[in-house]
Amino acid sequence: MSVTLLQLWLPIVLAGVFCWIASAIIHMVLKYHNADYRPLGNEDQVSDAMRAGDPAPGLYSMPYCHDMKDMAEESMQAKFNQGPVAMVTVMNKGMPPMGKLLGQQILFFIVGCLLMAYVATQALPTGADYLVVFRLVMAVGFLTYGWGLLPFSIWYGHPWSNSMRYLLDALIYAAVAAGTFAWLWPAAG
Repeated sequence: MSVTLLQLWLPIVLAGVFCWIASAIIHMVLKYHNADYRPLGNEDQVSDAMRAGDPAPGLYSMPYCHDMKDMAEESMQAKFNQGPVAMVTVMNKGMPPMGKLLGQQILFFIVGCLLMAYVATQALPTGADYLVVFRLVMAVGFLTYGWGLLPFSIWYGHPWSNSMRYLLDALIYAAVAAGTFAWLWPAAG
């Protein structure tokens, strides 16, 4: 007999909450993501220059190249060779709105678990063995939370060590979700 998403509402919500708790532990207790960012030696001068330009929140690249064919121009090549080459994210001024961000993060985990649940309902019947559920949800969970991050190192210059730490997070979140789904998977009959 097939399993419906409605039957999995509890593991979806609990797994999302458990992943959110795991994320809090990773970022507030283990703190291995503190190594993700480094300070600029001239942060105050860079901040002053950016403030003078008053950029709106958004993602910026420098040197800015509107079209790939512009890369053939000597002046554009000189800008790239001279450097710096950077991707800069400008956010709204002020302290980060932690309540909003934490709410979005838990929603991210719950929607991720909903997607994992959908795949599991397509592949597994009621009464599936714990390890069968765990393995499937673990694989889908790793893809859900991790694999899509690699292009940030491929194309946007994020250090590979950052991506590896985020893949470790994805592995943890996947294991937490897999354990929750396997524990609460509907029994047969």
